[in-house]
Amino acid sequence: MSDRVVKIGLIQAACSPDTATNLDMTLAAADRAAREGARIICTQELFRSQYFCQSEDHKHFQLAEPVPGPTTAAFQKLAKERQAVIIVSLFEKRTAGVYHNTAAVIDADGSLLGIYRKMHIPDDPLFYEKFYFTPGDLGFPAWQTRYARIGVLICWDQWFPEAARLTALQGAEILFYPTAIGWHPREKSALGEQQHAAWETVQRSHAIANGCYVAVPNRVGHEKLAGAGIEFWGQSFVAGPFGEILAKASPTQDETLVVSLDLDKVDDTRTHWPFLRDRRIDAYTGVTRRLLD
Repeated sequence: MSDRVVKIGLIQAACSPDTATNLDMTLAAADRAAREGARIICTQELFRSQYFCQSEDHKHFQLAEPVPGPTTAAFQKLAKERQAVIIVSLFEKRTAGVYHNTAAVIDADGSLLGIYRKMHIPDDPLFYEKFYFTPGDLGFPAWQTRYARIGVLICWDQWFPEAARLTALQGAEILFYPTAIGWHPREKSALGEQQHAAWETVQRSHAIANGCYVAVPNRVGHEKLAGAGIEFWGQSFVAGPFGEILAKASPTQDETLVVSLDLDKVDDTRTHWPFLRDRRIDAYTGVTRRLLD
């Protein structure tokens, strides 16, 4: 085994209507993961509240907070105590009228390395995110943390290969995707298996195409804030550089995955399967156009 092995932790949980309870629960789960040896820990998307984007309601903007702010401060304290990198998903209030779906990246010394703002914003039944979130304007960064070079993307970003590629091109060894995704209950029997399989497959494909690890924490539980609500499908997972599933959580239970990753396998895979070398960057100009006539 190489000397570049790092344990990561993914927090999967059902969220209550009480934001303080959700914060305490997630801090406790991150602390447990760190005590189990996790050196990089990632929360699920917007863990501080239930998934409020099920409806368009101005009252939900009260859930937002600045970055840095109280939630990042709490996790910075924990990160420093446990010498762990923590990725924290937040509803960011940037200024009056400008809000983002944001992930804060905290290094193992408790310092705030930077933030990623969700770039792709969905607008679908019960996923009315365009009402709340301004699209990100920071691009697709990667950060050198104490333990690995990582990139962070958020939920709907996971369907876009361009986002994974641009993050990997900056050297990311692990792509983290904090997520809140599930079924419309009325669709589950007919489409549920297909929808979940597509979600898992596209992210495993990002791991293969970029020769890196992909780590995806998702929430669980049935949250009914509008209509029939959303049944979140959990099944948080970690995929290796060949797209192989290394670990997967339950579809219904709170669970924290702690998984060992050998980072030397990223270099080995990218060398033996040189997709990055063989890219025809001279021929890809059309990818920046909406359609090709």
